[in-house]
Amino acid sequence: MVQTIPDNQTATQWQTVCQITDIQPNTGVCALFHNEQVAIFRVGETEEVYALSNYDPFSKAYVLSRGLVGDRQGTIKVAAPIYKQNINLQTGEYLDAPEIKIPTYPVRVIDGEVQLGK
Repeated sequence: MVQTIPDNQTATQWQTVCQITDIQPNTGVCALFHNEQVAIFRVGETEEVYALSNYDPFSKAYVLSRGLVGDRQGTIKVAAPIYKQNINLQTGEYLDAPEIKIPTYPVRVIDGEVQLGK
């Protein structure tokens, strides 16, 4: 089981949004969670997952789940698909504009099910 809980957040309710096998390694998918679009990323062949808002404030579009997963000097990140800004998957912080941060969500994998927490 892999569980990623953003800084200063704890989940009290978990909701299954997909299976880990629904997410190809090093890609993302979008899920609707409490009326919000959430981008969920699977890193590598493992069950390591991250979840953040699917909304990109630069392009003003819900597209982050289509971004490219990678690494910048040890930081796991996604490159936004339109203008290619890099976002830290753990914190939601834009690496080249640290004053901009998007929401992250508690996420875990239990028995192959990807769950988001609230």
